Amino acid sequence: MLDTPQNRPALPPEIARRRTFAIISHPDAGKTTLTEKFLLFGGAIQMAGQVRAKGEARRTRSDFMAMEKDRGISVSASAMSFDFHSGDTNYRFNLVDTPGHSDFSEDTYRTLTAVDAAVMVIDGAKGVESQTQKLFEVCRMRDLPILTFCNKMDRESRDTFEIIDEIQENLAIDVTPASWPIGVGRDFVGCYDMLRDRLELMDRADRNRVADSIKIEGLDDPKLAEHVPAALLEKLREDLEMARELLPPLDLKAMHEGTLTPIWFGSAINSFGVRELMEGIAKYGPEPQIQAATPRQILPEEKKVAGFVFKVQANMDPKHRDRVAFVRLASGHFERGMKMTHVRTKKPMTVSNPVMFLASDRELAEEAWAGDIIGIPNHGQLRIGDTLTQGEALRVSGIPSFAPELLQSVRAGDPLKAKHLEKALMQFAEEGAAKVFKPSIGSGFVVGVVGQLQFEVLASRIELEYGLPVRFEPSQFTSARWVNGTKQAVDKFIDSNKQHIAHDHDGDIVYLTRLQWDIDRVERDYPDVKLTATKEMMV
Repeated sequence: MLDTPQNRPALPPEIARRRTFAIISHPDAGKTTLTEKFLLFGGAIQMAGQVRAKGEARRTRSDFMAMEKDRGISVSASAMSFDFHSGDTNYRFNLVDTPGHSDFSEDTYRTLTAVDAAVMVIDGAKGVESQTQKLFEVCRMRDLPILTFCNKMDRESRDTFEIIDEIQENLAIDVTPASWPIGVGRDFVGCYDMLRDRLELMDRADRNRVADSIKIEGLDDPKLAEHVPAALLEKLREDLEMARELLPPLDLKAMHEGTLTPIWFGSAINSFGVRELMEGIAKYGPEPQIQAATPRQILPEEKKVAGFVFKVQANMDPKHRDRVAFVRLASGHFERGMKMTHVRTKKPMTVSNPVMFLASDRELAEEAWAGDIIGIPNHGQLRIGDTLTQGEALRVSGIPSFAPELLQSVRAGDPLKAKHLEKALMQFAEEGAAKVFKPSIGSGFVVGVVGQLQFEVLASRIELEYGLPVRFEPSQFTSARWVNGTKQAVDKFIDSNKQHIAHDHDGDIVYLTRLQWDIDRVERDYPDVKLTATKEMMV
């Protein structure tokens, strides 16, 4: 965790009511469906869509690319802002829905640098899956607080204690139940809300209806027997007695340090358990946090505005060739038309038409506060990792760029359109959708990605957005490493290895390798040169 200055004043109410979080999970655990229900309960949409909607049924709001709609998966992180009333407070939720597919994990890693907490969705039948584990490790590196939602309890799922044990063992984090499921699969009737002593009953008939809530005076309340079958009630009482003895109580400090996660159970598609989770985010989720930067940290309560770009999305609106930079505000009160300094180029920039998102729908943002995510339309000036401030030369640190695991060369179907192809590739490189390397010898480009599916997405987007059919072909190279060292050592290294040298879209030197032997040879023969598999996106 960052060093928190002692005796910090309370945050201004506008900032304190903000909750900025990402939803992470393995593909198909129900993450996008949960996002839809959040929007429904926040009053942002009237009817939730389904990821695989039939015919004219509403499509989900957070998947806006053609490919996402066709395949029923999320391949791009999307941001949404909406209000949520809980108790006497109207909270502002800034939610980022991330791709669960491991081929798009880099987008997710970067997104996690821009949020204060994560909601981890797991499938009641499958438990902790490989991708969940990977994403959790990133949260752990950043000490992100995690709230867990165990989904699909209305289908056959595992024993509750077994699910909790698996999370504790696989993810090495303590788990405290916030609710407890009553029955499972067909017999699932609802949950017992352990934090507020309430019985929550699921209505299977209407998926968009909020569950009935019945106030209970403890587990001996005779009202319980009116709603829960005798066998299930007996099991509930036994389970809760064991849970209260064996599992830790909710400790906010441990949760905010990322060592304890509260877990809610429910069924997102039936709108069940979602509202309780949202109440939990509002009540226990962290306020906007201090942002790591050089030469100093940025505090959310500072008067001056600072923010950083964690994602760039091109052509969100196919009618306008625009690029939208997603900016997380780290401090201050931003107003439309404000002059900001673009720290990398040291140039002033007037932000005249910032937008707030509801997935692909957007509206002009007149103002925003620390914790909010705004979009700044631009023509390529803003890149991932850029910091915007009101004059001070601060640079937000910790936004990673990873070496690609698959490399292919790319050719335009029409050789006369090579220039157009270069433009398209540079744009995707700036978006962070792929790494593009220009080898020193020969023509053409080598494109690097984390997973095979990204090549399909790139080919489909280049054709749709640029009208340019392309072919990806196997490359002689298998991996790429960034080259670091003194100028003298690097120049000598380049001279002797020209056939392996390329530059990325930032102009940084890259060593393309065919075998692990190439990397071992460099380590042996060039001790003054360092090859790295990640670079920080900060210029």
